Amino acid sequence: MSAAKTNKLTTAKKSKATPAKKWTIPVSHRLKRLPPYVFGRLNSMKMKLRRENIDIIDLGMGNPTDPTPKLVVDKLCEAVQDPRNHRYSMASGVDSLRKEVAKHYKRGWDVELDPEKEIIATIGSKEGFSHLCLAMLGPGDTAIVPYPAFPVHIHGVTLAEANVIGLPVMDSQENFMKNLVHICETLHPRPKLLNLNYPHNPTTKTVELAFFEEVVNIAKKFDLYVVQDFAYGETTFDDYKAPSILQVKGAKKRAVEFSTMSKSFNMAGWRIGFCSGNAEIIRALGALKGYYDYGIFQPVQIAAIIALRHCHEFAAEQAAIYQQRRDVFVDSLNRNGWKIESPRATMFVWARIPEQFQTMGSLEFSLKLIEEANVAAAPGVAFGEHGEGYLRFALAENQHRLRQAARQIGRITRPKNQGDFIERS
Repeated sequence: MSAAKTNKLTTAKKSKATPAKKWTIPVSHRLKRLPPYVFGRLNSMKMKLRRENIDIIDLGMGNPTDPTPKLVVDKLCEAVQDPRNHRYSMASGVDSLRKEVAKHYKRGWDVELDPEKEIIATIGSKEGFSHLCLAMLGPGDTAIVPYPAFPVHIHGVTLAEANVIGLPVMDSQENFMKNLVHICETLHPRPKLLNLNYPHNPTTKTVELAFFEEVVNIAKKFDLYVVQDFAYGETTFDDYKAPSILQVKGAKKRAVEFSTMSKSFNMAGWRIGFCSGNAEIIRALGALKGYYDYGIFQPVQIAAIIALRHCHEFAAEQAAIYQQRRDVFVDSLNRNGWKIESPRATMFVWARIPEQFQTMGSLEFSLKLIEEANVAAAPGVAFGEHGEGYLRFALAENQHRLRQAARQIGRITRPKNQGDFIERS
């Protein structure tokens, strides 16, 4: 399907498997625009089996299970003891934290940022992105979203009452740019935002700096603004280094980038991230956030300063752990009837469902895996209808558990004439 013909991106096809619940109270029309929650049946079955004391290996959510650096935890405990840190904080983030983010960008990508005007702290990148959509979009506006997509990249736009146009993320770079230009040339009024996410969740697709250079040129030509989600920018493998869009000359005139402490420092539950780049977009986001929240708990911000200042090697070590898990899991699944290419980044494996199960659909196949293999995975349809036919596995468990998961999945997917596969330890 060409991008030009795509004028709507949905999270999932409505089906008997995921019926939409009707509201009995007068909720807003925004809430009614949201599709059925795809994970509902999966979560229900997972909890049912666990109540029956069945061990479920949960690879469904990108929720880190490894510990946060001890130095960071110790600093949090220390900061909590100071009653001054329990007051309202700055909604944009304390000055010292924003300065540390600027140093982090300079050290990692040689990007110069003004901590006062070009960086704002957010309650994780998900909150920041959602509020940015409210600050930048409204009825009649359009955002371009590569699909399949992390759900908030679609529904942040939807909740802002703007329109979504889908662009296939797995296309070649040449086709991606051709379709992007075609949309900008033919759509009136022109699209306002382009939402990017590289390294990509869920497909794990990666790009080089030349990709962002071309995007920025197109954005300048068509008066388009770019929002890049860089959540997995430091979770990279095989000597691949993910570029920041802010490395492109002139990018700050058109782009902002979201980063987060969640994956690189195992601080997912701490809810702290950042938006960096175009000063006017940062100001707009800050103005909106001023009405919604009082900022992040100050001890969390103080601990985040320590992480950025002293633990940058930790992120590389954590990425190496995910690379080892990737190698184990991909190899094990491929020996059990799958055909998967190793991703160069993220903490996920994006896997096409074996041919003999394609007609089931990703949701029903996910339910089959939970019930018969006791392994939970995210169905591709949860990331939009263009994710159908795939599963996303999170590398959140240790190598032993990942081997076990692949072995249990193999009991279902291994070709009948292959015989039993003896997993190597």
